Amino acid sequence: MDITPEMINNLAHLSRLEFSEAEKRSIGADLQKIVAFVEKLQEPDTRGVMPLLHISDAANVLRNDELGGSVTRGEALMNAPVKDEAFFKVPKVIKK
Repeated sequence: MDITPEMINNLAHLSRLEFSEAEKRSIGADLQKIVAFVEKLQEPDTRGVMPLLHISDAANVLRNDELGGSVTRGEALMNAPVKDEAFFKVPKVIKK
């Protein structure tokens, strides 16, 4: 597949970008390399090859939850710039 200047102009229009002629040539060369790479991926015969769903046979390898240290509410609020008795106070970001 060849990348034409019309294709580059159309892509630039669709993406609302403007390119100089030098940039268009560079983009065209890059796009041609990308298309050539994708076409190369079509060459191997993959008939009869089962799709690989997982890299390994391990499934749902989870660790056990471990209880760790925590801070009290008072310790958490200690460094808060603005706080109420039991809550952090933050600026309102949603207006009705």
